[in-house]
Amino acid sequence: MLVTTEVANVKHVYEALKYGIDILWLGARTTANPFAVQEIADTLQGMDIPVMVKNPVNPDIDLWIGALERMNRAGIKRLAAIHRGFSTFGKSEFRNNPQWQIPIELRRRIPDLPIITDPSHICGNRNGLLEISQEAMDLNFDGLIIESHIDPDNALSDNQQQLTPGDLKNLLKKLVIRSAEMNNGLLLTIGELRAEIDKCDDQIIDIFEKRMNVSEQIGKYKKENNIAILQTKRWDTILNKRLEMGERRGLSNEFITKIFSAIHQESINHQNRIMNEDIVD
Repeated sequence: MLVTTEVANVKHVYEALKYGIDILWLGARTTANPFAVQEIADTLQGMDIPVMVKNPVNPDIDLWIGALERMNRAGIKRLAAIHRGFSTFGKSEFRNNPQWQIPIELRRRIPDLPIITDPSHICGNRNGLLEISQEAMDLNFDGLIIESHIDPDNALSDNQQQLTPGDLKNLLKKLVIRSAEMNNGLLLTIGELRAEIDKCDDQIIDIFEKRMNVSEQIGKYKKENNIAILQTKRWDTILNKRLEMGERRGLSNEFITKIFSAIHQESINHQNRIMNEDIVD
């Protein structure tokens, strides 16, 4: 059985190598520090040892890729990424929000890089482990890190997110591993549905363009009348109304909040250009 441990600094690396640890991994806080990553990479220069790199605490894919690239430039070729979720502003059902779009984008940019999901650190409790594990498998990621302990309640750290070996066995039995391949008939059927999605996406872009044109007109009126861009009460009304509509139509509050926050920010950007074009020029 292979043994892996986390290294956060050069001393950890020396100790791990001295005692024959098989695989090293960089934790989320280390990944967020390029100086620490570079020091570890320099220490591992030319060594043939697998290294796994957890995502940084903050949702920054370029920082994550940067840490992987530093390892690669040091000659480490057996690399893997660990998706352990991200800190988030505000309340969340997760200890670390999974933000699946980030590891999905990592897979798009580096298709051959193994991605391993860490449901334990994402959930922070035992309740959601199966759901997160299954979602990672449905996204065709390459593995899972699930914490196990013979007596979780008395574990010295992270006791709320650990499973007994028996419970871990039961979770693994429930996981469904799906095929990544599709036959021609299924491809044809899904292709037709994807064409419908493409049409919807085209319409969404057209609507976004129309909405931003209206926002720019509003920006001109605000400029002429010396009115501030941000109108908090108006934004609060918009968001609450869309949340109610989304809920009636089966759309999550998280999705609606993200979408309309992004739309609102883009509207502010357009109005800001209109209102300050004289200053910039």
